[in-house]
Amino acid sequence: MTDGGLAGGFTEGFTDDFIVLEGVEKVFEVRKKAGFLKRERRQVRAVDSISFTVARGEMVGYIGPNGAGKSTTIKMLTGILTPSAGRLRVAGIDPSRERRRLAHRIGVVFGQRTTLWWDLPLIDSYRLAHRMYRIPEDRYRENLDRCVELLELGALLDVPVRQLSLGQRMRGDIAAALLHDPKVLYLDEPTIGLDVVSKAKVRGFLRELNAERGTTVLLTTHDLQDIEQLCSRVMVIDHGRLMYDGALAGLHEAGESERTLVVDLERELPPVEVPSARVVRVEGPRQWLAFPAGQSAAPLVAHLAAEYPLVDLSVREPDIEAVIAKMYAEKAVS
Repeated sequence: MTDGGLAGGFTEGFTDDFIVLEGVEKVFEVRKKAGFLKRERRQVRAVDSISFTVARGEMVGYIGPNGAGKSTTIKMLTGILTPSAGRLRVAGIDPSRERRRLAHRIGVVFGQRTTLWWDLPLIDSYRLAHRMYRIPEDRYRENLDRCVELLELGALLDVPVRQLSLGQRMRGDIAAALLHDPKVLYLDEPTIGLDVVSKAKVRGFLRELNAERGTTVLLTTHDLQDIEQLCSRVMVIDHGRLMYDGALAGLHEAGESERTLVVDLERELPPVEVPSARVVRVEGPRQWLAFPAGQSAAPLVAHLAAEYPLVDLSVREPDIEAVIAKMYAEKAVS
């Protein structure tokens, strides 16, 4: 693989393990008040002996409830934190020992934080990245033009960052993370708080980036649609341990999760009867039907449209935290 992520292209396949974790642990020492002028120390294991690999060019979802250890893992992958035990490599580099070298090979986007200069026009943050990463002029210009076009940033370049909406700033942050041609892109809640249109733009850009340039992407999110539309593989972490690693459909099967079909009828009726679904709630003309998450909603919708006076409907995705909690409880029992 060449150093080019956007402009350079790729000459090798994506079969090698690009991110490698072997028995990685992170333990924090916490001091807690235990009486007058006395504090006791205890250890908190944020990441507990995690092992996985990510191949070059993969897009992987890394999900779990709040406090599961996702951000701690990302911080170790970027070199911000040093593992307490185990082995970790990103693009052949030990992040904690060669953090500055690794910085030229990774891009990071945090949904709740920005790397952009708050009071300066957006373009000035890009010029700073140009100098900071010492990006060759032709590559910088090509990457900037491509990001501006695909993320629709042209009208925003001269706008101070503080005047941008959340969706505009998020697209600006993604562009900033890609100007130096990173081989790996870490995304932490990249669509949090975005409207439907902004989410679609961000997801479309990431799909094209991965398909055309082979950028390796590790995505943490609570939005299952991010995972469904972008990732072919998902890993679940809870209490610092890797609970699941595989396809999203397999996750739903493992957690026996259900989607919900919310149906609005023309008038109040007894609970509808639909194969492979059950009514879990009725309020006037509105009914809620639960069905397996791995099952398509299309046959249910077709049946309802043919048999009942249907006005409107919507599909609600399962609560990922509930799915993971159930998986964790079942593992603890076994």
